[in-house]
Amino acid sequence: MRVTLNATCITREKWSLSAHGRFTEGIHLVSGDIGSGKTTLALILAGLLQPSAGTVDREHVSSLMVSFQFPEYHVTGSTVMDECTSWGIDPSATVKAANLSGKEDLSPLRLSRGELKRLHLACVMARDYDLLVLDEPFSSLDCREKERYCADISRRTKGITVIFTHEQMIFPRVDFIWEISGGVLHCRGRVPEALAGWEHAPQLVKQLLARGKIPHNITPADLLEAACRT
Repeated sequence: MRVTLNATCITREKWSLSAHGRFTEGIHLVSGDIGSGKTTLALILAGLLQPSAGTVDREHVSSLMVSFQFPEYHVTGSTVMDECTSWGIDPSATVKAANLSGKEDLSPLRLSRGELKRLHLACVMARDYDLLVLDEPFSSLDCREKERYCADISRRTKGITVIFTHEQMIFPRVDFIWEISGGVLHCRGRVPEALAGWEHAPQLVKQLLARGKIPHNITPADLLEAACRT
């Protein structure tokens, strides 16, 4: 199971993004500045946008899900329960997972942005996919909810998960780090070896590396362990 970008390029007037590399099974984190092309690349990986040049090969990928930053884009049900049912999942369990008990009959669009994001992510995480593309999955969530969904993502042991984010505080366990810099997608490699070349690394990670304390991964627990290491 893998997704290969073969000299993939997309061009818009004076802006361009080039990507070449292979996403294999595991959890991949793609970072980059705002406007660098993270959402564009997410659309390309999901097959919702065709590149200007090059190809995208999806091998042994039979199920795919892409989650956009703004959960309103995904709403199809008239109530919270209807929305869950439309995903083909257990609505009661999903409402509970999203911590929305008592709001089952509300329109999803009457929820707060954070509540709607929780509902959407609970629906996404209720099923398994060969390829799961998450574009800014932590936006609109408070720190507690970020940690909860990072734990859910970290438990994904099958398939390819690609997370596009500019988050700087709370992360799930990841296997590979990529970043977009200078209009090019760069693979920094497998964690923890990749941390040394990660230009967009959070300040805490950079400080730990400068002190010779290499964290095993980038979850809050891993960073705390490295900071307290003697």
